[in-house]
Amino acid sequence: MGVISIRLQPEVESSLEAMAGKLHRSKNWLINEAIREYVARQELEQARWKETLGAIESVAQGKAVAGESVHAWLRSWGKPDELPPPGVAQ
Repeated sequence: MGVISIRLQPEVESSLEAMAGKLHRSKNWLINEAIREYVARQELEQARWKETLGAIESVAQGKAVAGESVHAWLRSWGKPDELPPPGVAQ
């Protein structure tokens, strides 16, 4: 496990100290938890951005499902003549 030194603003440090006391956790635990959550959020954001770029590329290549086809399919849900999912228009 690595050791990193950080400087906290006084108001952040006092809030961290108070929260650690309320939760009966160490400041170290809270800092690790906050960083773990931040890193997970950033990784998710990067994955979503990559998916977005892939979707944009698909549309640029003409690989898209027509909106009306999707709406018609959704309107048919639960009905005896339910439509199959629409395919990619080419």
